[in-house]
Amino acid sequence: MIQFQVTVTAPGGLHARPAALFVSRTSQSQSKITLNKGEKMADGRSILGIMTLGISQGDHLTIQVDGSDEERVAAEIQQLFQQEFAS
Repeated sequence: MIQFQVTVTAPGGLHARPAALFVSRTSQSQSKITLNKGEKMADGRSILGIMTLGISQGDHLTIQVDGSDEERVAAEIQQLFQQEFAS
């Protein structure tokens, strides 16, 4: 299992469009992906789950990736937050 933290820098947080992009990138994975915001958790393949976290700019998320392709998926998620979701 790989676990890492990211800070959301996108001005709108993870609203519908970035959440959809996140899910489109993670849905092909064999790994289980979990996003944690404080005490709340969401499945990384569920756009509704991600949106119910109410992720705003400046929020800190803990992301867990567990499975056979976890290293690749974790790297892709980190790249999303650093490049696609950057402010």
